[in-house]
Amino acid sequence: MIIPKLHYISQGNSPKEHLENIQKACTSGAELVQLRLKNVSEKKLLKIATQAKEITSHFQTRLIISDNYKIAKEIKADGVHLGPLDTCPLVARKHLYSWQTIGATANTLHDCETLLDKEVNYISLGPLRETTTKENTSPILGLNGIKAITNVLKTPIPIIAVGGITTEDIKDLLAVEISGVAISNAITQNFDSIRTFNKLLSASSTEEQRYTFNKE
Repeated sequence: MIIPKLHYISQGNSPKEHLENIQKACTSGAELVQLRLKNVSEKKLLKIATQAKEITSHFQTRLIISDNYKIAKEIKADGVHLGPLDTCPLVARKHLYSWQTIGATANTLHDCETLLDKEVNYISLGPLRETTTKENTSPILGLNGIKAITNVLKTPIPIIAVGGITTEDIKDLLAVEISGVAISNAITQNFDSIRTFNKLLSASSTEEQRYTFNKE
């Protein structure tokens, strides 16, 4: 399973803005987009996710649905991203298609080690710093906190850093063995930055992280 090095997490003041920003991200070269739409009904989320899938399919961009594995399965999205309060990845895995990706959020070494046993395809580790795009964020890790975890956590599963990341952070994050980054604010403010992020990450398809989960 191939996990791109750059993930764009959608944001906007309305569902329409989320879709507009997803289209801009795809136009600017995003390889993977995560639809993160909070506080809407499941019916509304299904409608928006279906429209997001139409956009991303046109650009051959991968689409991940935040939190809701049922909708990810229904629209045949490329996968789901699960937070600590969402469905257990093992439960989601039983329902999803075998080709669908599961990503999950971690804030501590213990979180990461627990997820290693739950058949996830990538771990989103953070936040690197405070961010305004997410409520009730976990304790700030900073670069030293992320480094402390990656130094101990030896795994082939890609670790994706998240939380207020800018282009200036990429060099330092790559130095502490981060596989990629998930960005919301910096990209939404300037979609042209996708090209810069991709260049800094050397995010060509031939250099993407490859990880296959092998069942015993």
